[in-house]
Amino acid sequence: MSTVLVLGAGGHLGGEVVRLALAAGHRVAGTWATRAPHAPPGTDLYRLDLRERRAVADLVRRVRPDTVVNAAYRQDDWPVTADGAAHAALAAAAAGARLVHVSSDAVFSGAARSYPETAHPDPLTPYGAAKAAAETAVAAVHPDAVIARTSLIIGGGASAHERRVHALAAGAPGALFTDDVRCPVHAGDLARALLELAATDRSGVHHLAGPHALSRHELGVLIARRDGLDPGLLPRGRRAESGPPGPLEVRLDCTATRAVLDTELRGARAFLARTPH
Repeated sequence: MSTVLVLGAGGHLGGEVVRLALAAGHRVAGTWATRAPHAPPGTDLYRLDLRERRAVADLVRRVRPDTVVNAAYRQDDWPVTADGAAHAALAAAAAGARLVHVSSDAVFSGAARSYPETAHPDPLTPYGAAKAAAETAVAAVHPDAVIARTSLIIGGGASAHERRVHALAAGAPGALFTDDVRCPVHAGDLARALLELAATDRSGVHHLAGPHALSRHELGVLIARRDGLDPGLLPRGRRAESGPPGPLEVRLDCTATRAVLDTELRGARAFLARTPH
């Protein structure tokens, strides 16, 4: 039985990694920063501030993980997203632990038609820059680590986008952009893929996203239909005209990673069909 430490266990993806790692028979520890998660029985939980380098190193020494999965981030917090990733990489490398670091398609500007694993980051936003800095730090400090770039994470009704669709359908202000395109992935598929990569000797950048490129409005319509909501209640908008600055169309090319994975990364049209969550 190996030990898996999940940084950011209170998040949507982190929680899925915890659940699947436990189901696979691993000993699992997870961290949280502001609110303790409702983790499955058998999970060892620790409060951790990733900004504190010594605290991260001390926890890794205490848990003695075979694998560290870093699913922690905070969009408006460079020290957590960038410095925290560096601290995790330093601690994992010092402990001789495998590291799987979760990155984002936010590292790209959207200027290219699609982005293979060999593409270099060209972020437009502070969050994208923090994620790009985290990638650089992880690769430098822990060369054997996996850097897993992903896209919008959906599934089980727990994602921010699913909650937003329900809120908009209930009359909340806002809109879903028709010109903001991503490649959504199911949280369960992504968590399985991360654990699969952790069990290999692969390293470097891997892209883990779904094969269907959808606008946020198209994605919202699929969610609404699955959940029995009226898609006509979802307001439309254009990010280029009224939204926050940032990339518009970002498509991750996952061809190379799909060729080596047993885990299927389903497209949103498949996993958002009218079936139970």
